[in-house]
Amino acid sequence: MKNFLIIFLVNLLIMCSSSSTVNSVDEGDTIIDPFKINSKLYPGINLGNALEAPNEGDWGVTIQETYFSIIKESGFNSVRIPIRWSTHAEVDSPYTIATDFMNRVKYVVDLALENDLYTVINIHHYEEIFENPRAHRERFLALWKQISDTFQDYPSDLVFEILNEPHDNFTVDLWNDYFPQAIDTIRRTNPDRTLIVGTAGWGGISALNNLEIPDDEQNLIITIHYYEPFHFTHQGAEWSDGSEAWLGTTWSATLEEVTSMKNHFDQIDAWATENNRPIYIGEFGAYHKADMYSRHLWTGYVVNQCQQHNFSWAYWEFCSGFGAWDPVSETWHELLIQALIQG
Repeated sequence: MKNFLIIFLVNLLIMCSSSSTVNSVDEGDTIIDPFKINSKLYPGINLGNALEAPNEGDWGVTIQETYFSIIKESGFNSVRIPIRWSTHAEVDSPYTIATDFMNRVKYVVDLALENDLYTVINIHHYEEIFENPRAHRERFLALWKQISDTFQDYPSDLVFEILNEPHDNFTVDLWNDYFPQAIDTIRRTNPDRTLIVGTAGWGGISALNNLEIPDDEQNLIITIHYYEPFHFTHQGAEWSDGSEAWLGTTWSATLEEVTSMKNHFDQIDAWATENNRPIYIGEFGAYHKADMYSRHLWTGYVVNQCQQHNFSWAYWEFCSGFGAWDPVSETWHELLIQALIQG
């Protein structure tokens, strides 16, 4: 009887130990590490001026199936796909997104994932919410409910970015109130999806210290957009007031220019370290009216700063005004692709 009891207790101990080990592995398998996901997002590039136009093609870019293999084969690991859902959804409750537009987005996302590209989708150019945030809170959350429902079974290679560049009347305080509500909406169907959140004030560094992230939300990447110095990166940009006067601005990696850039990235890094959050430079680029050599230098230095600080990044953008790819000659701009991929 004594021997039987000893054997029984030993077996029970082994069973408990095995059960504990299995549970810890299973739990570990379901936990998505945002730092690991973030490390897969670079090199990255934006498919801009397409799905975030009022209608795809309005701004000269219609996404082609071949784009994804071109991007992948050239050494990129991810694509960010900006999307203007607001012009394709009902203005009144229940704010239904048009089926044909949702299907188009799914098709594009599927192409990206089939080409082994990590994929970021967002809500982009929601102009109405920047003008009147309170009137569009319910619609904003309804859009995310539909997006979340549609993509809930997609792999972790798909990442959601809550909203591109909150600004104007969408103040810091309102953003800190609204984006956790969007996260809660998404989490109902996508509990393990990695999410990306940017700052108010056009997504730049200035509002980073004002970003209030819920303590219990750990599966989150923070995005910053970098276009400094603005008079260089946006010279001649038709949508920027006074930009014609900036034409001819160069960037030649002077000590002052490099120090300024380094200080910006050190500032981001200090915040990231203090808050233990991964950083994604989701947009950076210089408009085509800047001289190509300056664009090459500046782009290379931004990539280098990202590498030094372990930030992921996505260049703005593939084939339009800032584009690294020339859709007419169907070739990369050699100096830009060198800066982005070849170092």
